[in-house]
Amino acid sequence: MIERFRVVPASYVLLLRAPDAGSTPGAGPALDAGGGPEVLLQLREGTGYRDGHWAAAAAGHVEHGETAPQAACREAAEELGIAVSEADLTPLTAMHRTGGTGDPIDERVDFFFTCRRWQGEPAIQEPHKSAALRWFPLQALPDPVVPHERYLLDLLRAGPVPPVVTFGFAAARPGPAQKSPAQKSSG
Repeated sequence: MIERFRVVPASYVLLLRAPDAGSTPGAGPALDAGGGPEVLLQLREGTGYRDGHWAAAAAGHVEHGETAPQAACREAAEELGIAVSEADLTPLTAMHRTGGTGDPIDERVDFFFTCRRWQGEPAIQEPHKSAALRWFPLQALPDPVVPHERYLLDLLRAGPVPPVVTFGFAAARPGPAQKSPAQKSSG
C-alpha cells in the first residue's frame, strides 16, 4: 500500500557566476543579461541514479531536524568543500515531482536555491560520486542533464521561475505541462 502522505525533501544549490568571473570563487560583476550566468554542474558517477548525467553541483536530502536552507549549506560543504551562508542563498523555487513508480523515494519536494557568493574554491569532495565539475553557460548546457534539473535550468534561463513548479505528473488539462521552454519552442 502506498503511504498517503510521504514525500522526500531535498535541497539544491545552483552556484551562479558571471561569465567573466574566471576561477575567483563567488566573484565577478553582477550577472548581465547579454552573456547570462554560468552554472556549476557535476557529472554523476557511481550513485545509481542518472549516472552519466550532469546535475547541480551540490544537492541532497534534507536530514531529520534540518531546514532546507541548512541542508543546502551542508551539501555545498560536503560535495564542493565551500562555505555557503544561508544569507547568501536565494530561494528559486520548490519543485513537487514524481517518478511515477509509487515508491516513496520517487515522490519528492525539492527546494532550489541560487547562490552567487561563497567562500573557498569549489572542488569535487566525493570522487566516488562525481566524475567532473564544470561551469556551463545557461545558454549552452551539456547533454544529458538530469531531466527535472534540465527543466528547471531551462526555466531559469527563460526567467522568471514560478515559486512552485511540478514535474513528472500527468497533465490535468491539455497543454505543455512538463515541457521545458526549449522544448515548447521546438514543437
